[in-house]
Amino acid sequence: MEEMVVEALLFGDRQAQLLAATQLPQFSSKQRHNIAEKGIVPPLVMMLSTNDYEVIEAALFALLSIAFRSERNKKLIAKSGAITVLLDVLQCENKLLVELGVAFLLTLSSCGSNKLAIASSGAIPLLLELLNSQSCNSMSLQANLDILSTLHNLSTCNQLIPSIVSYGGVATLLVLINLTSELLIEKAMALLENLVSSSRIALEKAAGTGGAIQCLVEAMEEGSRQCKEHAVAILLLICESCRDRYRGMILREGAMAALLQLSVHGTRRARDKAKRLLLLLRDCSNCGHMTKQPKNIMLLEQIMRQIEQGVGEPEGMSVAFLEEMISKLRT
Repeated sequence: MEEMVVEALLFGDRQAQLLAATQLPQFSSKQRHNIAEKGIVPPLVMMLSTNDYEVIEAALFALLSIAFRSERNKKLIAKSGAITVLLDVLQCENKLLVELGVAFLLTLSSCGSNKLAIASSGAIPLLLELLNSQSCNSMSLQANLDILSTLHNLSTCNQLIPSIVSYGGVATLLVLINLTSELLIEKAMALLENLVSSSRIALEKAAGTGGAIQCLVEAMEEGSRQCKEHAVAILLLICESCRDRYRGMILREGAMAALLQLSVHGTRRARDKAKRLLLLLRDCSNCGHMTKQPKNIMLLEQIMRQIEQGVGEPEGMSVAFLEEMISKLRT
């Protein structure tokens, strides 16, 4: 059976290749690995370059099955010219093929040696365009998550971060963070944190984008636990980059109550980031922009002292009492 599939892919006509490509994912992982070693990757890649959507779909599924859990095959597929052809698939009018193509590109991007090749092929602006365009709304949630995961994989290669930033990655992510899908927001926030923590230019773009700080504060207030962690980490990086410039902006967005809440109930990493940001924002005595009365400033100082002592510890105040004081700050 394996030999028949190999022969059909290497020498068969359209119908024979289509049938063989359809059968390939049904083999075991070991069988697919053996078949891949017999030269069937180039013809499968050639099938992607046709105008026959049925053939392209079968080839994509076949290549995905070959690449699954095989770094060697991911490299082989990339070296066979699949990346360039795949970008053409991403620009076709068939929604299913676009989404399959995105999933395939995500699989290839998980291989470290493929990342530069994917970036040099022009994938980054195309992926961002898919997120920015109306097609983002028509594609499935999973497809959008796959695009963000692909960009995240590429961003782990530091030399590719400037490309993601220069093609408008920061602005695109900030738009996505305002969407309603929690999974999409988390994925976008994670990528944004990765960019701003690795690139000064990305950090400046994020901080300087209108509404960005407000968006991050809202995410810190209303997002999931993971989203809050990313949001406070980004705000901390922004404030640390230039405390004099951004401290007032963060305070004006009403971040204090959310930060105090996060310093008690956030993840371990979020609690640490929140406390560090609170210390940067703490000195309010000369903040002319503060609309709160001195009573609230004194209340904030009292809360901060108790947090430093350790909430819930014998010498500190109870969590319940701290939450009561935080609620007073919100009013």
